[in-house]
Amino acid sequence: MQKTRLLKNLAAQRNAIMLPGAANAMFARVIEDLGFKAVYVTGAGIANMHLGAPDVGLTTVSEVANTVAAISDAVDLPLVVDADTGFGNAVNTIRTVKLLERAGASAIQLEDQVFPKKCGHFNGKDVIASGEMVQKIKAAVDARNDQDLMIIARTDARAIEGLDAALDRAHAYIEAGADMTFVEAPQSVDELKRIAGELNQPQVANIVFGGKTPDPGNAVLAQSGFAFVLYANAVLQAALRASTEVLTALRDDGSLASVADKLAGFDERQRSVNKDIWDGFETKYQQAN
Repeated sequence: MQKTRLLKNLAAQRNAIMLPGAANAMFARVIEDLGFKAVYVTGAGIANMHLGAPDVGLTTVSEVANTVAAISDAVDLPLVVDADTGFGNAVNTIRTVKLLERAGASAIQLEDQVFPKKCGHFNGKDVIASGEMVQKIKAAVDARNDQDLMIIARTDARAIEGLDAALDRAHAYIEAGADMTFVEAPQSVDELKRIAGELNQPQVANIVFGGKTPDPGNAVLAQSGFAFVLYANAVLQAALRASTEVLTALRDDGSLASVADKLAGFDERQRSVNKDIWDGFETKYQQAN
């Protein structure tokens, strides 16, 4: 089954499928190895890891597409790709969708923030007019080659205009052709339940550790009817904490002995990148003497 169709079928179950975020192919390999069903290619993660910068609209569509292509080559899972604002207006959105679809996206998420955008859990956001976002969604729907490629329309209006206005926007985006909607940064479990209950297309929840949305647990989100639950940067946050602890010990002790339990072994590291497969290629194509 094509990855786009597989992802669409998963969304239709509305069973709170967990999508950990990956900012690179290595993280995506770990996600696949652990049995998750899809990967979220996180825009914030790319900004943090590729640029060493915050999620404030600094990445380019080419940087995102290159990351998507590398991840698509490394794993067999469907990829939900964070495309920020589409990197411009409706016309720019056409190119964004075409580029990310070719790179390997199975779903493309677009948001209604004013460019340059900010992380959905930052303060100081603003949104474009609902009508302008409607045109971006229509452009995205028209631009895709595979009709199973899902267009996910995210609204950040909850923080600016309130939940009712955000729900109104989500309804409009569904009418424009969005396959899923994503009301970012609700601030209570009751708000989460309203989102999943009042919108007729599959919904995305985003659980950010330390962010504005509470984490009621996967069972509650499944009972509420969410399709996907993003843990966009849990892997990144874990890696940052672990790398800080290991490097601190190395700086202070001049050795890794005290933090050996925090390090993947050499063999584990090679297994995680499928070294045996590449060894097999080397053997298969070795020049005969």
